[in-house]
Amino acid sequence: ERTSEIEAKKMEITSSIEYAGRIQKAILPVEDHFRESFADYFILYKPRDIVSGDFYWIGEDDKSIFFTVADCTGHGVPGAFMSAMGISTLHEIIAHSRNLQANKVLNLLRNKIVKALHQTGKTGEMADGMDIAFCILSKDRKTMQFSGAFNPLIIVQAGEFREYKGDRMPIGIHHGKENIFTNYKIDVNRGDTIFLFSDGFASQFGGPDGAKYKKANFKDLLTRIYFKPMIEQRNILEMELENWKGTMNQIDDVTILGLRI
Repeated sequence: ERTSEIEAKKMEITSSIEYAGRIQKAILPVEDHFRESFADYFILYKPRDIVSGDFYWIGEDDKSIFFTVADCTGHGVPGAFMSAMGISTLHEIIAHSRNLQANKVLNLLRNKIVKALHQTGKTGEMADGMDIAFCILSKDRKTMQFSGAFNPLIIVQAGEFREYKGDRMPIGIHHGKENIFTNYKIDVNRGDTIFLFSDGFASQFGGPDGAKYKKANFKDLLTRIYFKPMIEQRNILEMELENWKGTMNQIDDVTILGLRI
């Protein structure tokens, strides 16, 4: 008798989370936006659970294209709430400000998230927030800005691989001084390839020894495939993840955004 009651509860909860998953998919930007803004692109988005704490986003104003990949603390339902908040806050920032710099967007996002979560920085308080890589591409496709909270940007220009590291502070409260995020200005050309990603791929356990995939291997893989058509890169990454994972469970949300200018 108890079991059937638990089963029924579980089904109810699962179907409600599945519905939340549909809403979350609807909040994420439509792929057409990437298709219209870039020469080629791919999105690899694999939530660990039905809903995800990772999100990707793209927006624009008259001068710029804004795009990002973010990773909220937690996965599943709490992560999904945070990611919905992140997306709506970014919409709001872009709609109400002009001449934004990438780091200014992150400073604003941090203030709004800290306020919304009533974070005060007291010890023992939930340290919720997000890691993010945020870019602004000028519509003439000549310059790009990048700012990051923990998450980096990888850009390949004329075969040369560059990594711009994010600042070591989250979007959210953290113990330490409230510093301004760093803004990088990068000259770009058509044909340059850009990667933004959460740490989910690199932290996946698997392989022959059940070890972490590791960031160095992930970057190494990107250097071997970046010149291929984007859809092919996506398939290679997805296969690599599946093969590495083997019979083990996925441990985190995985999001990788590949873009070609």
